[in-house]
Amino acid sequence: MTETTPTSAAPPTRFAVPGRIAVDDRAASVWHTATLTEIRRETPRAATFRFAVPGWGGHLPGQHLMLRLTAEDGYVAQRHYSIASAPDDSGHVELTLDQVADGEVSGWFHTVAEPGDRIEVRGPLSGFFAWPGDRAALLLGAGSGVVPLMSMVRHHRARALGVPLRLLVSARSPEELIYAREFGAETTPVFTRSAPAGVPVGRMAAAHVGPLLAERPPGGWEAYVCGSNAFAEHASRLLVEAGQPVDRIRIERFG
Repeated sequence: MTETTPTSAAPPTRFAVPGRIAVDDRAASVWHTATLTEIRRETPRAATFRFAVPGWGGHLPGQHLMLRLTAEDGYVAQRHYSIASAPDDSGHVELTLDQVADGEVSGWFHTVAEPGDRIEVRGPLSGFFAWPGDRAALLLGAGSGVVPLMSMVRHHRARALGVPLRLLVSARSPEELIYAREFGAETTPVFTRSAPAGVPVGRMAAAHVGPLLAERPPGGWEAYVCGSNAFAEHASRLLVEAGQPVDRIRIERFG
């Protein structure tokens, strides 16, 4: 299994994505001034923030960026956040942030930030969790761990890629399922606290993972797992027990 965290970065390399998207992450050392252009509420605790980033060199689905806020007194706070948007050439990126209790940066975004505000961003970072779109992808996420996976789903749709893609996403309840309005036939939601009538409540289980592994597209699946430490351990164990090769599981842990 390949494991990364949102704070890891790959060595300089150049990635090519179907549709002639290319990313040179040597540019990750450059800070860009980003302007907040839109805020969209996703759930009671999560919102998407869209930024215009002049000079942004593009990204691959699954990558993240470093964000820097500077207070009037010179105090600086930096955080790593996964990119939610699909790669495009519009010069915009989107981040979806949970409002974390006592979160210094997420608290500012959810209670203070408004369109027109400017921040600094650097990236894209990490090639280990990136999905170039050239192989079948099996995605497992929980909570805000769905954010980089949604970038992959959006890219798959935007480019009408022919490779199979499936998403298993876990949330406490339908109200807390980030991007619920966008999910389609590729997505199976799992609810751990409450669920719609007729839908079982419980953790992601072998019954969810096994049938997807049984599909086995040509070349097999490349599995991407994103979530908390506990979820990453649980989901990767389910994959291995269902027959997914260990060397074809990529993990990104939050926290």
